[in-house]
Amino acid sequence: MGGPDPAAQARYVAIITDGNGRWAKSRGLPVLAGHEAGADTVKARLRDAVDLGVRELTVYSFSTENWGRSDDEVSALMDMFGRRIDAETPELHDEGVRMRFIGRRSDPVPPELVERMEWAERVTAENMRITLFVAFNYGGRAEIVDAARTFTGGDEDEFRAHLYAPDMHDPDLIIRTSGEVRISNYLMWQSAYSELVFRDELWPDFSRTAFEESLEEFSARRRRFGGR
Repeated sequence: MGGPDPAAQARYVAIITDGNGRWAKSRGLPVLAGHEAGADTVKARLRDAVDLGVRELTVYSFSTENWGRSDDEVSALMDMFGRRIDAETPELHDEGVRMRFIGRRSDPVPPELVERMEWAERVTAENMRITLFVAFNYGGRAEIVDAARTFTGGDEDEFRAHLYAPDMHDPDLIIRTSGEVRISNYLMWQSAYSELVFRDELWPDFSRTAFEESLEEFSARRRRFGGR
């Protein structure tokens, strides 16, 4: 009988990693502890993605709207992102992970953090095992507006060339954790025909089993792309 149809497997997966703050609050921990736990989960599920045949994994780490959080939380997040990039880039490079950051890199993003992101991209540029796209200071509408500013006309393929990562494939599957049922300004252009799976787990609790179940749910669906 053979195995599952490869065409029915999700190769390009994006995740809205929601629930870090609630996870920390439920345990009486500071919110940064939730973000640290969430970052650990990203790394663990990235390794699972390789095992499960995923070629691109995109995670929503910090949106353009997240600047509205408290100054203390935002400052702590910026420090955490920089520290994590420094510590984990060599490790991910050794594992064949290509890193790409998508989003606006202008103020208020600290210039030293932009330098770290660009360093990580340079170090891992030739890796081919899997690509990790990190949506940082990212908003789907902002991406379309930024692309439109430089677009001088043409078809959809030509417009795509002006997006933050023209090489990114449209996600086969978008997963959102924490029980919320919306896409929150995430990959508005790329998600036109993505399948959506909503999970109740808070992001730090999103296990390999939950990931596998999400991929299995995708595989059971029939994608029509507007046809019958």
